Amino acid sequence: MAPSAMVLIVLLVLVVLPSSTLCSRAGPSSKHGHGGGHAKRVPPPASVPPPPPAPAALVRATCNSTSYYDLCVAELSADPSSATADVRGLSSIAVSAAAANASGAAQAAAALANATDAGTTAGVPGDGGGAVVQRLLATCAAKYGDARDALAAAKGSIAQQDYDMASVHVSAAAEYPQVCRTLFGRQSPGDYPPELAATEVALRQLCSVALDIIALLSSSDNN
Repeated sequence: MAPSAMVLIVLLVLVVLPSSTLCSRAGPSSKHGHGGGHAKRVPPPASVPPPPPAPAALVRATCNSTSYYDLCVAELSADPSSATADVRGLSSIAVSAAAANASGAAQAAAALANATDAGTTAGVPGDGGGAVVQRLLATCAAKYGDARDALAAAKGSIAQQDYDMASVHVSAAAEYPQVCRTLFGRQSPGDYPPELAATEVALRQLCSVALDIIALLSSSDNN
């Protein structure tokens, strides 16, 4: 067949075929790219609660110098002002934590004294031993009150940068509760309330933390 005849036949075919057929042969429809439907949305990942804030660097460094690191970090970090406090501010926070413990113990001992029947001991009526326990508990309340007052004085000494006197007050605060335990041991063995025993240990540790931080202040003040 002559080339001119072949060209004529091709042109006739192009004229006769509908445009839609040509488009379908030219390539896939744009609808095919969507798969004939809407794509599924991937749900966003579940929100994860932020981790608790890490203790401030100065809190960690300061508590490394104490005998009870975990207790120190917990008590100092519980006070929001510790994030911006200097070492003197941290010592004041530590003393305040010990004072709160002593104040709570004084209230607890007073409540126990009020709840104790003077005519009983360990629930046994008639022996009058409860009067001894009641009196000892009242003494304990007073001693913990003395510890609270000594810690308040220590905080004042820290504010005046009198760190030696602050140490004296904190040391005294740690000793007062031991009077309570000693009196119970002598006059009513076995009746020392376990809640006061636990509070005595906690107060002694808090005072130890406060003393260690005050010692840092004293050493830096002398350098």
